[in-house]
Parts: sequence; C-alpha cells; structure tokens
Amino acid sequence: MPRPAAHLPARNGYRGGVVSKSRNRGGAQTGTAQLTAPATAAESPATSKKAKTASYPGQQLGLPERGPGSVASMPRRIAALFIDWLLCMVIAYWLTHSQFWTIAVFAIEVFVLTALGGSTLGKRLVGLRTVRLGGGPIGFGWALVRTVILLTAIPPLLVDRDLRGLHDRATGTVVVRI
Repeated sequence: MPRPAAHLPARNGYRGGVVSKSRNRGGAQTGTAQLTAPATAAESPATSKKAKTASYPGQQLGLPERGPGSVASMPRRIAALFIDWLLCMVIAYWLTHSQFWTIAVFAIEVFVLTALGGSTLGKRLVGLRTVRLGGGPIGFGWALVRTVILLTAIPPLLVDRDLRGLHDRATGTVVVRI
C-alpha cells in the first residue's frame, strides 16, 4: 500500500502542533517532523482565570474570606442542624408525648425564625445567620419556599462552589457567620 504524499500533513492523532523544522545543522528540509506539546494547564489563560475567580467560597458573591459575613462552613451548619433537631424532638415530645411530630415542629421553627430574624436557635448558638444576597429581610414568602425545599433533605446536600444548597439558590440567600 503506498504511503501518502510528503506534502500532506501527518495525522497521527496527536493534538500538539507538528513542526517541520529540521534538526540538521544546515537547516535543510529532510522530511522529519518534530512534535510540540500543547500548553500545560498552568499556562492556559482560561484555567488561571478560573483559579483566580473561585479561590474561596463566597468570593463571587462579594463576601469576605474569613470572619463575620463570610460563608459558613459545613461543620457549623451540621452542628446547627443537629441542635435544632434535638430541640424540636424535645418540644414535640413535650407537647404530644410522641416524636412523630418532630418534623412539623422543625418546619415551624425554621420557617418562623428564619423569616423573622434570619437564624434558628441552633444557628444562633453556633454563630450563623441566613441573609438575602441583595440585602434586606428574608420575609415570610421566601422563608416558606426555603423551608419547603429544605425539608426534602436532598437539595441542601447539593451545594455549589459558594456552599449554597438548592434551597439557598432558589431563594437568593446565603448562610454567613455572625
């Protein structure tokens, strides 16, 4: 089987550019090709741009990296959830002598306290607060939407690079440190 003509570019599946510069001292074209490697990920401008924009959670939202007003960490959020759930279990058992009403008490606590002050008792104890991205109060409408989505349990686990769950993204809120 005949080989393709010498003037056609080589197709070997390599993504890098093919350089036809000779390695001979005289610079004569001898038909050999030198392969060049593509730019590394560190040299790529698109990669370095992404690295600069997402260096810490909340940077794209204009929040500080540390201290008051920064995005809350997951261990603090889990601690707040644990405290709220235990408190709601105690209240449900005290009111009804049954723990089956815990989810209803939890829903009422999260809805009312988030709408009025932006934090539940557990969030207040660990130093967290839910705020609107544009400023202003959360209000009863957005607190209701946030609570309903929160009670489905899966959306809070699906977080983005700013550690905002689906319930926070849907309502335009973020949980920050106090």
